Amino acid sequence: MTKSNRLTSESWIAAGFLSLAQNGPKSLRAEPLARSLKTTKGSFYWHFSDVPAFHTAMLTLWEDRAFSSIVAELDTMTDPRQRLRALGQIAAVSAPEEMGGQDLEPAIRAWGRDDANVAEAIARVDAKREGYLADQLAQLGLSNPAFARIIYAAYVGGDDLCSRDGGDPAPALTTLIDLILALE
Repeated sequence: MTKSNRLTSESWIAAGFLSLAQNGPKSLRAEPLARSLKTTKGSFYWHFSDVPAFHTAMLTLWEDRAFSSIVAELDTMTDPRQRLRALGQIAAVSAPEEMGGQDLEPAIRAWGRDDANVAEAIARVDAKREGYLADQLAQLGLSNPAFARIIYAAYVGGDDLCSRDGGDPAPALTTLIDLILALE
């Protein structure tokens, strides 16, 4: 392998997300990932001290992309209605295909059923997302916390459903958001 095509930690993490989405959490080990990248385990251990450190790096990136990056984009908008409608569209856009695409978040949630660290990361993201929704709705006078919960439940369920049937979750999610905004 030449210097120009050496793998980075980001390459390993992307391969991990793709493998998780395609093969489940048991595939998140150095050897199967190295095989998928056509390299040696040594490259993995150059970037990560061990498999748990790799898992932590994956979850850190997912937490950032699943919340912070999205909110940074939304916060450029001044109107909470505009942010909520945009959120319906942004949330429906799945991860890049090379990182597992539409199957990634349902795979992370499935992984979290058996791994306490993953479950904690999911809980943090869920709380931040639901809190953000509640804050945006409250700015419009829609302070019933059930509204944020309903929108978020539709997102999570729609994401899972669409990962199975290949559908687009955006129309249903944006329709629900518009229905709730009509109560304003």
